[in-house]
Amino acid sequence: MRPKITLLLVALVLVLAACGTDTTTTEGGEAPATTLGGDEAPATTTSPGTTGAAEGDAIKIGASLPLTGEFSVPGSKHADGYRFCVEEINARGGILDRQVELLIEDNRSDTEVGVTQVQRFIDVENVDVLFGTFSSLLTFPTSAAAEQAGMVYPIPSGGALRIWSRGFENIFYFQQTAAEEIGAAPIAMIDHYTDDGVIDPAISTAAIVWADDFFADAIAKGLLGGEVTLPGSDEVVAVLDPGFLAESGIEPVLEETWPVGFTDWLTLANSIKNSGADIVMAATASPDEAISLVNALRTADYQPTLLYMSQGTQSEFYDNLQEAADGISIHSAWHPLANFTGSLGGEEYTNEDFIAGFTESFGRAPDEDEAIPFAVCQGMEQAIIGAGTTDNAALREWLHERTPEDPVQTIMGPFSWDERGLPIDRVPIMTQWQGDSLEFVFPIGEFEGTVDLVYPKPEF
Repeated sequence: MRPKITLLLVALVLVLAACGTDTTTTEGGEAPATTLGGDEAPATTTSPGTTGAAEGDAIKIGASLPLTGEFSVPGSKHADGYRFCVEEINARGGILDRQVELLIEDNRSDTEVGVTQVQRFIDVENVDVLFGTFSSLLTFPTSAAAEQAGMVYPIPSGGALRIWSRGFENIFYFQQTAAEEIGAAPIAMIDHYTDDGVIDPAISTAAIVWADDFFADAIAKGLLGGEVTLPGSDEVVAVLDPGFLAESGIEPVLEETWPVGFTDWLTLANSIKNSGADIVMAATASPDEAISLVNALRTADYQPTLLYMSQGTQSEFYDNLQEAADGISIHSAWHPLANFTGSLGGEEYTNEDFIAGFTESFGRAPDEDEAIPFAVCQGMEQAIIGAGTTDNAALREWLHERTPEDPVQTIMGPFSWDERGLPIDRVPIMTQWQGDSLEFVFPIGEFEGTVDLVYPKPEF
């Protein structure tokens, strides 16, 4: 059973007024914005979020992404997912007979830079549409800037409930569920394989460790239970009680968090080892943190029977760890075997089509950090076609009108949203590195090709 979550809507969070700094050449050596889609379109002369591109103009889209800094690996992959989708759209004639121009700027994994760039997209570049950024940390303030301007903000990676409990009308999440509910997936996997006799004896203790980060903290809150409040406020927006671990009868014998910029991974690994926990559940802010923790656990010679991590589906994870990745379980929003049928250019476009096209275009297979933004782009294309305009009020209305019976269709499956902008009836996929392959291990039966969980996890 899922824990009871009580949600309270709170007032709109205000952000700083727009800054006039030229973000294409900001201090610190930020790279110029990249443009995709042909000749630069003339700037629109209408107010942001109200009418959209003039007849014959390119549809201009802006995305502030962390191409450098802490979130650079997934941020750069998000950029590639957006770029490939725009390439595919333009190859099919564009949207509403207009080509699409994509502007991407590097926010350096910095919240203030991200907000400034979003405001510049709206006030200076006069973009018609915004695409969301990576991470809950960056999404919290950038989504507020978009909301204040009345711009739709489709979010690829920002699941913390603090984002979704502010009463915003313009945000839509393109993953399965709020981050606080993600812990239900590994626990359900454990319960399933315990019932099937694969996990025997039953797991009784766990070490729960996590980064001091919006997303990681949200996963830990769901596992352990507790209250969720808005930053800078005592307002409770969610009560998670008793937590997924307690519901499954697993005792947390270690609860430890680490700060931003943490480097003392071996001390943390020894704390985990000394706890004697059967399993480790680690919520990291980035793939780099996940890699560092695994390497520290190897050095400490700690061998958990199951290691769940919130990051690690990326090819870079395996490339760095090689055989040490074997047996590590990670939740995911996407998998190649989940062959959903979406739509692009008004035609059927499957997950297989995406994989084949992306691989041909980039010379490598995609992972979830490219698939998720591609699904965002699919959804917004369908919204513009459905509304017949880039007017953001009309786009917002069209997206809110989606239902489970009449959803947005993407390579990650169908999407419709509740009043907060969170998707309805979606559950994460559980994957596991087995050798050099990221296998689909749970839920069982929805798609062909799922394999059994390897348990206990092979030793490092």
